[in-house]
Amino acid sequence: MFAPIYLDWNASTPLDPEVLEAMLPWLGTRFGNASSRHEYGRQARAAVDDARGRVAAAVGAHPTEVIFTSGGSEANNLFIKGAAAAMKQGLIAISAIEHPCVREPARQLRRSGWVMREIAVDQEGRLQQADWRATLEARPSLVSVMLANNETGVMQDVATLAAQVRQGGAWMHSDAVQALGKVPIDFRTLGVNAITLSAHKIGGPVGAGALIVDKRVELAPLIAGGGQERGLRSGTENIAAIVGFGIACERAVIRQASEAERLSELRQNLEGRLLAEGACVFSARAERLPNTSFFAFEGIDGETLVGKLDRAGFACASGSACSSANPEPSHALLAMGVEPDFARGAVRVSFGRDTTAEQIEHFADVLVHTVAELKNLAAMAV
Repeated sequence: MFAPIYLDWNASTPLDPEVLEAMLPWLGTRFGNASSRHEYGRQARAAVDDARGRVAAAVGAHPTEVIFTSGGSEANNLFIKGAAAAMKQGLIAISAIEHPCVREPARQLRRSGWVMREIAVDQEGRLQQADWRATLEARPSLVSVMLANNETGVMQDVATLAAQVRQGGAWMHSDAVQALGKVPIDFRTLGVNAITLSAHKIGGPVGAGALIVDKRVELAPLIAGGGQERGLRSGTENIAAIVGFGIACERAVIRQASEAERLSELRQNLEGRLLAEGACVFSARAERLPNTSFFAFEGIDGETLVGKLDRAGFACASGSACSSANPEPSHALLAMGVEPDFARGAVRVSFGRDTTAEQIEHFADVLVHTVAELKNLAAMAV
């Protein structure tokens, strides 16, 4: 079977073999409901508790602060909608480059009477300080700013932002899905009220995520029922996925430091080739995740380029996988002031634990050749 070299690790990651091994018993002989009082149920409950401890340890939280969900989208919705339901209507502020699973629930709040503000970013994708100060002066009730952008990889100084938000008495959340396993995360140091995590971005299974939330924060549940997860997320737990999530968190933290240096070097080598060929590397002057490169070539359509690269044996992305059905250019690039036509040319390459220097060198060679072909075709069509 044809298997392109995988360069789309920000979209999803292959299941870590050790994660799979830990999950397998819970897909077979261990099948108890964690709410049951018998031995099968007690085994399941112990497995959930163990995983909860591993997830908490990965981000410097207490196990009681971990609320398991079906993934990052549910966790983001749980905080935004759950927090809004527990307080008076007011202002919700999010960055202009948030993932759709933060932006869309914020828009839903706006339709129900909340005021929504999108905080502007500069040309590199960092929060624009003047607009941030104006946002604080408007006295928001809820603030959500992602720790690392899924497309550009740009990091925000969430700890500093959170300290300023706390002074105004607001609650702050950060989507940390892309940051986990790539940069160190400490819930206490960040100083936020909640962060969102997802298993399938770090070698864990699809279908598991978590909201790490300070117990002093009052939330209304999205899903009511049997009262699982402190009453904030009812429903029988997906034991296999939760077990896998715990192991994936543990392994991601162990690998993080050494992998960050290696992946940063791969990115530097690739972007050197890109710049030499006239590409624009977005957010090149900002602090970014070590594994992410987002770029475009003048006059080259991103979807067309990604399609040709796929047929040549490389799997990458023209933007966020979660919004790939949307033909519009990247909303993050538009927020950064990139012209729509140029933004449509954007291609995202993201690396992971299996990516090698040889693969990146080969990719760069094929990319340069493919871009030259497309430019020649464009010239002939004029």
